[in-house]
Amino acid sequence: MVKLFIGNLPREATEQEIRSLFEQYGKVLECDIIKNYGFVHIEDKTAAEDAIRNLHHYKLHGVNINVEASKNKSKTSTKLHVGNISPTCTNKELRAKFEEYGPVIECDIVKDYAFVHMERAEDAVEAIRGLDNTEFQVDFLVALVFSGFGRCQSGPLGKCQSYRLAL
Repeated sequence: MVKLFIGNLPREATEQEIRSLFEQYGKVLECDIIKNYGFVHIEDKTAAEDAIRNLHHYKLHGVNINVEASKNKSKTSTKLHVGNISPTCTNKELRAKFEEYGPVIECDIVKDYAFVHMERAEDAVEAIRGLDNTEFQVDFLVALVFSGFGRCQSGPLGKCQSYRLAL
């Protein structure tokens, strides 16, 4: 799996439109748009290289988009899915909340959910335990899903688990 960064996305761009664009080159495993940029996880290296070669500076809605391999900050980060995010919550606030438990590699709010990548699995476990039944900002429910190394697999929690939190 190769993670691609898509920059300079026009406001009109939709997740389905980006997914369709990249599926011409290979199987798309995940596609997320965050404001004017996004990420596409494509199945293999050859497909990713083809997508970069053909879509870098591709004109989408009159705007040249940038496509490049994502620069992973850590290959062993633990990904948490945080659901039902308040519309008033910012990346900075969410990142700061999780950094109370350890280094955060990446934090992206996508509509009403977010992905938080923590450097160490044990810190992610502590964040889940520490944030369970807590309040943060305003009352809203958050579901965290532990998925070590970007995919559900065995880890410190034994398997993927969901938690309902009031952050």
